[in-house]
Amino acid sequence: MASLYTVKIDTLKGLGEKRCELFNKLGIYTVGELLNYYPRTYEDWSEVVDICDINDGDSVCIAAELTTGVQSGYTKNRKFIAKVFVADDTGVCELVFFNNPYIRNMLKTNTKYRFFGKASRNHTDLQMISPTFMTESDVNVVKPIYNLTAGLPNNVVVNAMKQAVAMLPDKVNDPLPEELREKYNLCDLKFAIENVHFPTDTDALNIARRRLVIEELLVLNLGLRQLKDQKRTQNANIIEKDYSEEFEKLLNFDMTNAQKRVIKDCVSDVMNPEICMNRLVQGDVGSGKTVVAGSLCYTVVKNGGQAAIMAPTEILAEQHYNSFKEILSNTDIRIALLTGSVKESQKKEIRSKLEAGEIDLVIGTHALITDKTLFSNLSLVVTDEQHRFGVAQRAKLLSKGNNPHLLVMSATPIPRTLGLIIFGDLDISIIDELPPGRQEIDTLLIDSTKRQRALGFIKKEILRGRQAYIVCPLVEEGEVDTGLASAEEYAAELMLNFFSDISVGILHGKMKPSEKEAVMADFAENKIKILVATTVIEVGIDVPNATIMMIENAERFGLSQLHQLRGRVGRGSEKSYCILVSDNRTENSVERLKTMCATRDGFKIADADLKLRGPGDFFGSRQHGLPQLNISSLADTRNLEISQKIADYVVSDSNYIYDDRYRALNAEIKRLFSASGEMLN
Repeated sequence: MASLYTVKIDTLKGLGEKRCELFNKLGIYTVGELLNYYPRTYEDWSEVVDICDINDGDSVCIAAELTTGVQSGYTKNRKFIAKVFVADDTGVCELVFFNNPYIRNMLKTNTKYRFFGKASRNHTDLQMISPTFMTESDVNVVKPIYNLTAGLPNNVVVNAMKQAVAMLPDKVNDPLPEELREKYNLCDLKFAIENVHFPTDTDALNIARRRLVIEELLVLNLGLRQLKDQKRTQNANIIEKDYSEEFEKLLNFDMTNAQKRVIKDCVSDVMNPEICMNRLVQGDVGSGKTVVAGSLCYTVVKNGGQAAIMAPTEILAEQHYNSFKEILSNTDIRIALLTGSVKESQKKEIRSKLEAGEIDLVIGTHALITDKTLFSNLSLVVTDEQHRFGVAQRAKLLSKGNNPHLLVMSATPIPRTLGLIIFGDLDISIIDELPPGRQEIDTLLIDSTKRQRALGFIKKEILRGRQAYIVCPLVEEGEVDTGLASAEEYAAELMLNFFSDISVGILHGKMKPSEKEAVMADFAENKIKILVATTVIEVGIDVPNATIMMIENAERFGLSQLHQLRGRVGRGSEKSYCILVSDNRTENSVERLKTMCATRDGFKIADADLKLRGPGDFFGSRQHGLPQLNISSLADTRNLEISQKIADYVVSDSNYIYDDRYRALNAEIKRLFSASGEMLN
């Protein structure tokens, strides 16, 4: 099949210059690329439903004949409309077509048709709007439906695809060797391609899809492993002595066993003369990742290196700076804060000292990766809330040292299987234990009719000396009529009415950094009792006195994001609460929010979110530099696990990169990753 990647699609019948340009818009230039353009869904014409059994909203296939001729005319706004009644032995259905004047010649009486479409039922009357149809003699059992672009109809793609499939050689060079296919019960490539586009039946389609999905995930898995191996450069910043026990004595609390274990993983990495550290530390909200980073920074600095911690927001950077400043106050470690809002004269001084080696540990935001920021001996890079940085930003900071060690931290709970893919170029350590004394957070789901009672409960807690967050979703452009209130409108209403005698603050992303910092400082010092905010508080706020969070329109947030938000309370010694407000009663929405109420385990929540919403809720793959997947999904945990088992088998079976049996597989790996800009050796 490899040679079909050199055959241009203009060789196919029916594809002139204009149509080829439309295919090009979809990223299809060759026959090989066309064959890899899989259907987004299918219409199953094999199961015919009796008209009398159709429910409102069903997408069905009916076998029927015309009972009337096609009646046509124009709507009030001059749109062409045609109507016709069809019937089977059980009932009658009205078909309605818009803007298709040819329909009168396309449908004939005394001819059996199959019609496929979405039905709507008004009492006893049944209707289909613009169904697709074909005569009984032309019926394909399962019809492929492709993602299209304006001007390119589905039938044109189908006709081109039939020609492309016919060009497949009798023996396709299969990337998966026969013994591997037999071991994991996978069909051969030719069968898979033929039946993913034009399945003989639904069983054949399932067999074909399973093969192609597992192959694509396997190629992704092996490619990421190769990428990790390529990035394992020799350790140019060897750490000779472990100072983690000395750092632990600086703390006024005891670390958990999980923290100690992860610190040991990190120290083992940086003391390994063979490779640089390239590790992700993943832990739930409040699990103590920052202390792990601090311990490693301490060890690196005591060995003569410099360390940099990059945070996604100024609020979080300042919080880290204040924490480390206090912990390291009685040591000789020189620490600085470098963010966009630091005065230019101070920035210049800090950068001068960094370049001269007079600052050991710098904490900052994107200001760390500007061309003006240079280091004397950058040996360790730490990025916090990893999902908020792109691959290029991480690489820019790493380029400021001689292959510095990399530690990335994330509090976003990610299912373990998905984490191995998204962070495929990193070793992973998980902090799976919370510090003692953290309070359980009671999570409640209410509708808007109980909002006043919830506000009364918040008021009661504030009178006891506590504080509260109220979170509003971002109001997007064009949503003014959805009933959503912006943070500013909501706060104004609370100030004027329910909390007129209580200090209410506002925090949202469009405020200036100095304004945000002033509000946060007032909230941290208990000058503000209620903070009305958008998700800008998702990271970077630690106020132990805050015991209640109320989240409006909770259904608009992903579970992982709700979990992150909830983690802002329960950080002190007092009992804490999270109140989810939602009037959305769809089955999926209720199930998701009930999951939030049932567990505080971030990984269980992440698994549920992945199943219910898919991987997009965690963060888009393009941000991470992952190749674009054609048929598989990172939400498909079952096939992800199978692909990982096959990858383990391939890697253990031989040095597969140089094995002739896997030559075609390695070609697929290079092809997939070159499309994403990653070059494999």
